[in-house]
Amino acid sequence: MENFVVSARKYRPADFRSVVGQGHITTTLKNAIKNNHLAQSFLFCGPRGVGKTTCARILAKTINCVNRTPEFEACGTCEACTSFKNNSSFNIYELDAASNNSVDDIRNLVEQVRYAPQQGQYKVYIIDEVHMLSAAAFNAFLKTLEEPPSYAIFILATTEKHKILPTILSRCQIFDFNRIQIKDIANHLTYIAEQEKVEAEEEALRLIATKADGALRDALSIFDLIVTYSAGKKVTYAETIDNLHILDYDYYFKIVDAFLAEDISQVMLTFDEILKKGFDSHNFIVGLAGHLRDLLVVKDPATVDLLEVSDDAKRRYLDQSQATSISFLLSALNIINQCDINYKMSKNQRLHVELALMKMAKLKRAFSLASLAIAEAKKKA
Repeated sequence: MENFVVSARKYRPADFRSVVGQGHITTTLKNAIKNNHLAQSFLFCGPRGVGKTTCARILAKTINCVNRTPEFEACGTCEACTSFKNNSSFNIYELDAASNNSVDDIRNLVEQVRYAPQQGQYKVYIIDEVHMLSAAAFNAFLKTLEEPPSYAIFILATTEKHKILPTILSRCQIFDFNRIQIKDIANHLTYIAEQEKVEAEEEALRLIATKADGALRDALSIFDLIVTYSAGKKVTYAETIDNLHILDYDYYFKIVDAFLAEDISQVMLTFDEILKKGFDSHNFIVGLAGHLRDLLVVKDPATVDLLEVSDDAKRRYLDQSQATSISFLLSALNIINQCDINYKMSKNQRLHVELALMKMAKLKRAFSLASLAIAEAKKKA
C-alpha cells in the first residue's frame, strides 16, 4: 500500500516561480541574487501558511546552486540541489525556536557558524518561530547576527514580529508576507485537483479558499479532508458545506427575499430551520451582515470586483441587489450591526436576533410611511 502524502507537502514549491501569491517577495529575492546584493540576515514575517519557511528553503538552495537558470532559479540537478532535495545538505541548518529556545541552543548554533562551508558558497541558518527565543537567547545571538562571517546567512521566520527585540529587527532585512488572495488559492486548488484527477466544482474550491483565511497550507489541508470525505474523487459544493459546517448562502438569499416581501412568518421559519440544523445564531448574524454588505458592493459597477464569489453566485447577487435600495441595505446593516454588538449581553439571544430580523422585515413599510409623512408636511407647508 502506497503511503499517502498530504498536498501541503507533495505540492510544496521547489522554486520561486511556483510560490503562490508572494510575487513582491520572490522578485526582490531573485533580484538580490542577480545583482549580488544579498543581505546577511533576513526576517520573513507574516501569518501562518503563506510561504515563509518555503521561501527561506528556496533561497538557501538557490544561492548555493552552481548552475542557476537565466531566470535565477535553482537548476535542481547539481550536487547542492540534490543534497537539499534529499535533506542531506551540510550547508543548510534549520532550528525550530519553539522547542530550542534556550541560550545553550543559540550558543551551539554560534559555534557552528565559525566553520566555513566544505562545499558551496554559503552556510544558511533558518530559524523558524524566532519570536519564541528567550530574551537571553536573543542577546546571545546579537553579536553574531550583527557581524557574521561572509559565508553565513541567517533567515529568521516568525508569525509575531512585534515580539522580536528592536535590536534584532534593526539587524535584519525585513520581508512582510501577505495573506494569499482567495482567487490565487482557488486557482492553485484547481491546478492540484487536475494533477490528482479530482473532479472539483469551482464554487467548492472558492469556498475552501475563503475558509482558509489567506493561508494556503490550511486550504490544502481542507482540500485533502473534503476529498477523503467524498465517496469518489469529487469535491462538490454540497459536500463541502456539510463537512465544514458552513451555512449555505441560499439561506441568506431566502431571508433577504422575505425582508423585501415583508413576510415576517417566512423570516421566522427560515431562522428556526437554520437553528435546527445546528448553526449558531451569532454566526448567522455575522454571515447575514456579510451578505448585505455584498449586496451593497454590487450596487455600484465600480465595486463589483470586491465581491469574491463565482460567476453564478455573482449573478444572483446582482439580481437581488436590483430589488433592494441603498437606503434599505444601509438601514439593515445598521440594525444587524447593533444586534451583533449587543448579542453577548442579551439574556434571551434568540429573541434578540428575532427582533432584529422583524425590524428588517418592516423596513420597506417604515420607508413608505416616512415618505407619506414628508409629502403631507410639504402639502401643509
